[in-house]
Amino acid sequence: MNKIRKGDQVIVLTGRDKGKRGVVAARVDEDRVTVDGINVVKKHVKPNPMKGTTGGVVEKTMPIHQSNVAIYNSASGKADRVGIKLLADGKKVRVFKSSGEEIKV
Repeated sequence: MNKIRKGDQVIVLTGRDKGKRGVVAARVDEDRVTVDGINVVKKHVKPNPMKGTTGGVVEKTMPIHQSNVAIYNSASGKADRVGIKLLADGKKVRVFKSSGEEIKV
């Protein structure tokens, strides 16, 4: 079970965007996620008349390793760790480690 999922609000722990918050846009693979407004780079793009794209410098969001982000707990206003709790009916749910309350997506 992934502790950080698409749609979660996260806060960046390390790197040049440290302290910024954003929403997870997608999981690229098992280890990396893309976060809206985080790790934005400028990429030089060649024009392609076959696809109808113009060339120039575009801003692109690059993936960031999931260990460099933590889920944001709106109740405490801080970053928090995620734990997995097994319910009585056999379902697994994600909970905040600090308070033990269930994470709502």
